[in-house]
Amino acid sequence: MEPRQSLSESVAPAARRSAIVPIREVGARYRPQIAQHLLALGGHDRYLRFGYAANERQIRHYVDQLDFERDQVFGIFNRKLDLIAMAHVAYPADMAQLGFAEFGVSVAPQARGRGYGSRLFERAAMHAVNDGVKTLYIHALSENTAMLRIARRAGATVERQGSESEAHLTLPEASFSSRVGELLADQVGQVDYWLKTEASLAREVLATVQEVREAVREGRHKSAS
Repeated sequence: MEPRQSLSESVAPAARRSAIVPIREVGARYRPQIAQHLLALGGHDRYLRFGYAANERQIRHYVDQLDFERDQVFGIFNRKLDLIAMAHVAYPADMAQLGFAEFGVSVAPQARGRGYGSRLFERAAMHAVNDGVKTLYIHALSENTAMLRIARRAGATVERQGSESEAHLTLPEASFSSRVGELLADQVGQVDYWLKTEASLAREVLATVQEVREAVREGRHKSAS
């Protein structure tokens, strides 16, 4: 009972902390952004994320095989709408009926040190709780200390087997608080993405206006000469 009690005490604060870092649910139309994010990872980062040094073909295959109707993908976008961090909550066919799900995360090098990995884990755990998942698994290389640290902080049990480690986090049952927390997190993510989209469009308009002004000035200069 201890793991359940410990985690249930952390679910509500997780919802509040996730609101600080807007996290958006990512659907199938974001496959190109997901591929771009993963392909931008260096060789060692790919090794830590996938457990092997994934090449471009393997990464594109992974992205193409993402099942957005079964699994859940969360993302953090910067002001330019680049996907700078993402989490994948997977429901393997042989484990889903038993109430198990798997968690994977990646953060772009320039976005590290801001706690994005922890925030994505909290968001994923909140979704898993509300989706009836009993145990959230994290399969990671033992040298992936950042990922294992996130799991331990959440109260997960970590078991090491040679060069690989497996963490499993027992989740509490869904509650009114966890459901409201997820609704709030969804709204924050949606509004943040909308605001960034509007700001991006505004910058494009301003850039176009500036180009037109420069062209007019250049035309006047040529006609005057």
